[in-house]
Amino acid sequence: MTLVERLLELCSIPSPTGQEAALSDAIAAQIGRERPDLAIRRHGSSLVIPIRAGASTHHVVLAGHLDTVRSEQDGPVRLEGDQLFGCGASDMKSGLAMMLEIASRPGPGQLGLTLVFYAGEEGPYAGNELERVLCDDELVRGASFAVCLEPSDNELQLGCAGTLHARLTFEGRSAHSARPWQGDNAIHKASALLAEIAAIEPRWTEIDGLRFATVTSVTMASGGMGRNVVPPRFEMNVNHRFAPGTTIAQATAAIESLVAGRAQVEIVDAAPSALPHRDHPLVQSLCECGVKGVSAKQAWTDVARFSQHGVPAVNFGPGVQAQAHQRNEWASVRQLEEGMGVLRKWLSCCP
Repeated sequence: MTLVERLLELCSIPSPTGQEAALSDAIAAQIGRERPDLAIRRHGSSLVIPIRAGASTHHVVLAGHLDTVRSEQDGPVRLEGDQLFGCGASDMKSGLAMMLEIASRPGPGQLGLTLVFYAGEEGPYAGNELERVLCDDELVRGASFAVCLEPSDNELQLGCAGTLHARLTFEGRSAHSARPWQGDNAIHKASALLAEIAAIEPRWTEIDGLRFATVTSVTMASGGMGRNVVPPRFEMNVNHRFAPGTTIAQATAAIESLVAGRAQVEIVDAAPSALPHRDHPLVQSLCECGVKGVSAKQAWTDVARFSQHGVPAVNFGPGVQAQAHQRNEWASVRQLEEGMGVLRKWLSCCP
């Protein structure tokens, strides 16, 4: 089976968050047919597959999430020139296809190597099964390095920003909109804070020569009872992205300071940041194997979860970043094949 055929097959099996079991079973069956010598360990819908013990002092984990967001596709899974269309094609079934290729034909190399296919990445932080894998599987938890094959256009992206979602609730009092002075408009009460958040400029932090932005945005809002009723309640979601070196507690304190008692603050989801590890020898060797560049990872990825367990990790994958979560998502075949070449070269040349 070719690399492109693997990606077509992966995209043909729907795997939205919470419904990854069918894809997990298909991957286990495929590896069982091609490599019956490999032992597959299951953790819920997630798979851990040791490939080789290796003679190196380093043991590397290649990790990819099975789930996709629910996106619209105007046609079937298909190949049109360089573009392979399918839900999750770039985020991140391209990375999974590379992992399957490595499982089938690992090639030479001294590195110890384990594959982790895991469920629940696109959902809330607490529901991500990689946490279960890291807690329950000693081999994964004891790895010396991890590569998350998230879409990065074959660029090596180091570290990641942390993320926090806060629900802000403004309380007022209802009234007839013809007599608004008899009520207390909760939406109007939020207007000053909305304006303040809109005016916040990115705050840049440089770490290991890479620039990370701390940014704050209102991403959802709801309120009101009817067109002729002064709204007694208004809620909005504030998403705060923070640079490595900032803790979740510090990020929470920043939001509470910004709100300054003008609304109730409830943290509904939070995930930590991760440092870049630019000086790690395996990062330096990957830099020399044909990556398209090195940059900071502004978004959140599971490199942070690995880092929380003491495993340095990086982002590198062939998926097209701009296609992640898009309608009619596609992946580049050329980019997929180039990424495969980089990964093989790195796995074979690392000491």
